[in-house]
Amino acid sequence: MSATDAHADADSVPSAPTETDADADAGNGPHSSEGSATPATDRATDTEDTLDLRLPAELLTLLETEGTDASAYASCGGSATPPTERTPTRDDLLDHIAHWGPVTTPAGVFQLVPVRVERDLPLVCRWMNDPAVTAFWELAGPQNVTANHLQSQLAGDGRSVPCLGVLEGTPMSYWEIYRADLDPLARHYPARPHDTGIHLLIGAVPDRGRGLGSTLLRAVADLALDKRPACARVVAEPDLRNIPSVTAFLSAGFRFSAEIDLPAKRAALMVRDRSLRDLL
Repeated sequence: MSATDAHADADSVPSAPTETDADADAGNGPHSSEGSATPATDRATDTEDTLDLRLPAELLTLLETEGTDASAYASCGGSATPPTERTPTRDDLLDHIAHWGPVTTPAGVFQLVPVRVERDLPLVCRWMNDPAVTAFWELAGPQNVTANHLQSQLAGDGRSVPCLGVLEGTPMSYWEIYRADLDPLARHYPARPHDTGIHLLIGAVPDRGRGLGSTLLRAVADLALDKRPACARVVAEPDLRNIPSVTAFLSAGFRFSAEIDLPAKRAALMVRDRSLRDLL
């Protein structure tokens, strides 16, 4: 799965299903996952980055049921088909993002709305062709380029969900929320079960460079921790060269954990810990 990594105060942020990553004033894009991690220096008990070699239960279930069709899910406020014991709904792996609901932020009411290609493709494609975004997401071109990227996630098992960020009723950002522990990224850092990853892209130029990325990153990270009780950490991997993006994550309560080498970039592993969320 490929993804570009999220960036904010530059102000775009993406992260996870394709193998290229992008961070810039427009966003932090998808990532690649080949490389080595520099050990984190933080050794506090609650935040120590140790490697858990147990396979997540969801991954075991997916291996056992490989080849079966996932149940339908609602992408925009609809209701998902109830899961059976062996057939989870499509976004079970991320605890039904479609039902996470709105959250009030200092910038206004914000909500993640899962992408519908037939409705959202022109808008997302326009953002991907912004020169400030292209350098990091590498998805510039005709609509079929963006469509293929979106459909690769929508046709998957739900470990990555592309979303529009809707602020005060207006779509203004593109997000990829993904299971970092089930992603190729997990090869390059000591992943823990249910780690949740973020890629972000701020679409409109006037929304960039004024702190909005940090505000929304904090809101979405806290939303993930609130709606996913099993998740102890939210992670991101912005390009180290994207200073505005790294700064935005720090301002949003993430800590710098390590430098990691991915196929398409040298990245900063950023982590927002549940145990530290009230301190940072």
